[in-house]
Amino acid sequence: MIISKRLKELRTEKGLTQKEVAEQLEMSTTCYSGYEQGYREPDLKTLIKICKFFEVSSDYLLGLKDE
Repeated sequence: MIISKRLKELRTEKGLTQKEVAEQLEMSTTCYSGYEQGYREPDLKTLIKICKFFEVSSDYLLGLKDE
C-alpha cells in the first residue's frame, strides 16, 4: 500500500487532480484512481511511466527508499 500513499502525496505536491495525472500518463482516471486507492497495481511499463512523470525512482515509489 506504500505505492498508493506515495502516488497521492506526489500528485498533491504537484497540485494536480487524478484526471490530470491520468491524462498525462495516457490512461483512464479510473485506472489511475485504482493505483492511488490501492486496489490496482501498475505493471512494469506503467510503473516506469509514473516514475518518469513524477521524477522519482521506482525504489522510492515502491517503498524501498525514503528519498
